[in-house]
Amino acid sequence: MSDFKNAAFGAGHDHIFLGAGHERNERKTWAVIALCSAMMLIEIVGGSMFGSLALVADGLHMSTHAGAMLIAALAYTYARKHATDSRFVFGTGKLGDLAGFTSAIVLAMIALLIGYEAISRFLSPVPIHFGEAIPIAVVGLLVNLASVWLLSGGHHGHSHGHSHGHSHGHDDHTHEEEVQKIFAPSGVFAVSIFEDGVPPVFRVTPATDGSRLDASTVSVTTVRPDGARQVFAFADRDGYLESREDIPEPHAFKAIVRMSDGEYKVEFEEHEHGHDAHDAATRDHNIRSAYIHVMADAAISVLAIIGLVLARTFGWLWMDPLAGVIGALVIANWSYGLMRDTGGILLDMNPDRRMAENVRHAIEDRGDKVVDLHVWRVGPGHMSAVVSVATGEPQRDSRFYHAVLERFKGLSHVTVEVQPSHAAA
Repeated sequence: MSDFKNAAFGAGHDHIFLGAGHERNERKTWAVIALCSAMMLIEIVGGSMFGSLALVADGLHMSTHAGAMLIAALAYTYARKHATDSRFVFGTGKLGDLAGFTSAIVLAMIALLIGYEAISRFLSPVPIHFGEAIPIAVVGLLVNLASVWLLSGGHHGHSHGHSHGHSHGHDDHTHEEEVQKIFAPSGVFAVSIFEDGVPPVFRVTPATDGSRLDASTVSVTTVRPDGARQVFAFADRDGYLESREDIPEPHAFKAIVRMSDGEYKVEFEEHEHGHDAHDAATRDHNIRSAYIHVMADAAISVLAIIGLVLARTFGWLWMDPLAGVIGALVIANWSYGLMRDTGGILLDMNPDRRMAENVRHAIEDRGDKVVDLHVWRVGPGHMSAVVSVATGEPQRDSRFYHAVLERFKGLSHVTVEVQPSHAAA
């Protein structure tokens, strides 16, 4: 039996994997509920006093809107209060995704109901009280716009920035201003600074067909304003080269790129970068679901106003149900996207495959073998990894690999299994 050595990050480490904006988003959601509840009471009481069935009906509709927001708000509150509950093996960070998935189902049901009602009105038109319907739709739109304003910003999620103050998504990209072209006899090559959830590294990529790269013949020497120099060696990747060493801050320097057919000088400048708003690894799907609810309601209000105005102006009574059909399709599409993303997280799909690739390279570049690797999301901005490593270096234990993997921002929980390389056969 192999002598396995196992450990996870930190002795007595916690499992608090809530998003960085958790409490802020919780407050926003409760504020929207308060707004919708107040509007609901005004409409129901006002409709009852003035005999307006339309106002009462819209007030009841607003109550369903507040109920949908309540799913998100309770999820935030419960997750926060039970964040340290040991019964939750990997914390309560995914409770927001569960709430988001539930909201997606509610949205799908709303889309079906709106679609059914719209088709029914196509087949059996009903008289429309324009004098009441249009003002109510306008008031509903104003409430929804206020809700959108309250929730604005939070639905994008929050990304853990690097210690140097930049914040980046995990999409496979480099920043355009950090790419330099080299025109060599053997082809055109792109030299870039790559910052994809890891400390910055150089990448050299063929920019034309037929260009060939050999890691043993390529190096980059940085020359900083104070004259300090550093040489970077490269490792072969799948179709490109990547520097073995990280690039220290700041990223303002001249670089000498040495290749088999000569030396080439390029220059890099320091830039600030914003994170990708749609980063799947850091997005808070709970606030996203609340945002989609108010956006869906706002879209329905806009379509309703357009449909009602055209119906009253030109007598096109079919415009009202047509607006309903369009709104149902829009909501169904948003519901599908939310259901797909949250369902994938609940089933432990890896939303950031680049992270897994970078973890594998970080270990195997040191001569070891990754036997098994699992990376998944345990909360907004928090990834977990289980790594099984086969090594021929007896002095390398789990602490060594923890030190290697601590460079990855957002990798909040790591379990390492180490075995002698002969046991991997």
